[in-house]
Formats: sequence, structure tokens, C-alpha cells
Amino acid sequence: MSENGETAQQDLIISEEDGIVIARFNRPRTRNALTFDMYEGLAELCSNAKADGSIKAIIVTGIDEKAFAAGTDMSQFRDFKGPADAIAYEDKIERIMTTIETCAVPTIAAISGPCTGGGAAIASVCDLRIATKDARFGFPIARTLGNCLSVANYQRLSALVGAGRVMDMILTARLLSGEDAERIGLVSEVLPDHDALMTRARELAETVGSHAPLTMQATKTGIRRVRLGETHDEDIITQCYTSEDFKEGIEAFLSKRKPEWKGR
Repeated sequence: MSENGETAQQDLIISEEDGIVIARFNRPRTRNALTFDMYEGLAELCSNAKADGSIKAIIVTGIDEKAFAAGTDMSQFRDFKGPADAIAYEDKIERIMTTIETCAVPTIAAISGPCTGGGAAIASVCDLRIATKDARFGFPIARTLGNCLSVANYQRLSALVGAGRVMDMILTARLLSGEDAERIGLVSEVLPDHDALMTRARELAETVGSHAPLTMQATKTGIRRVRLGETHDEDIITQCYTSEDFKEGIEAFLSKRKPEWKGR
């Protein structure tokens, strides 16, 4: 990163201040249509994040109020020649979504403007989602590309809002407003504009950054297992209950002081 804590790539800008990392999609002329390098850059950021207290949270957003990300750049599909290309693409996207989903620190999607296709998929795998009232969320593929989502992404969306709403969203190709998204539980808060959105995103990052890292990691892991139909939990229970942080939490609570979390 540079002296001001910012790393600039052509299409993705990553900055850090006081432990809050912000990843901004930066292709405003295309409404931040996602290149493969942008996907990989975000995945690399999430893969390298450590739950050692150095990073409080990662905020994912667009470069300005005009768009979060309007899906995968369609020009990248021109070279598709057969089934192998299609399967390789979805395998790549699944690897990236899983990497973001399993990031060691909390992730927050701050959504302004269009958040569609691959952009909506990224938002759906972030831990928290907030939006402006003029946000537009959806997968309009039935009237644009004529492709489909992977079963894993249908599963993720169905876990968030229910299969019926996913069916309605994709078959009608309609885009949800920020208020519609809040009504169905897709986002947790709606803000009046982009400035208020980013202020709130930083507040959320500070809040989650002050909480027990192991609790957040176990919750992320547990919720993902619920979605996948898995029930084993001995590992996350053992990790939390036998940790130094659990002992610290007990002593801090009994002493009526703020705990000092170490993530171990």
C-alpha cells in the first residue's frame, strides 16, 4: 500500500485506515462490470486477511454512488466455445465466492446503484449488506444473457430470502430497490445516500471489529454449515470454549470491564 494506505490497480482500489479495509470496484464507465482480475483481486484480499486484530473488517463497495457492480463484463464471454468454458467459468466463480464467504474477518457489502449478476453474487456472500434507497439488486439474466446461476448460488440466495423470492426475482428479471431488499431481509439497513452509506459501513466495521473474533468466525462457519445441511459443530464449540478469549470474556464480565480480545 502507498503512504496513505491505498493500493491502486486499474479496476480495483484497496485502501486501509485504522484497521478498516475498503475494496472499491473502479470501472465507472461500465457501472463497475467485473473483470476476472477484479474477482481474483477481491478473492486474494479475503484469502490473505488474518483474524489477528490487524483488520477489523473489509468493506466492499463501488467507487462512487453510481454503481456497486453490474455483473461480469459480458465481453469476456465472447471466447466461450463449448461446455468446458461454461463449467470452467462457474468453477472459477464458485471458488471466488467461497473464498469471500469464508474470509477470516467480517465482510460488509455497501451497495449503491446497480448490484446485479456477479455483483449481486458477491454481495450475497458478504456477512452484512447495507444499501442506499436507490440501490438496484437482482439477476436480470432472463432478459440479458440467457444464462443461469450455479446451484450453489441458487442455494445461497434461497437461504437468504427463500426459494420463492429467488424464483420471482429471476423469472421476472426485476430489480429490487434498497427498500424492497430490506423488506425481504436481503439487506439489513437502507441509507438515504452514498455518503451516509459509507459512514454507516465504517460504523459497522468498528462495531464488529470490537467484538470477539472467534465468535464471529464460529458464527460464519456455523451458518455456512446450516446452509449446506451439515450439523457437526464440535470443532467450533471446542475452539471457542477452550480459548484464551473465552477465559478473558468471563473475567472481564465478572470484573465489569471491557474484554481485550486476542483471537485465540
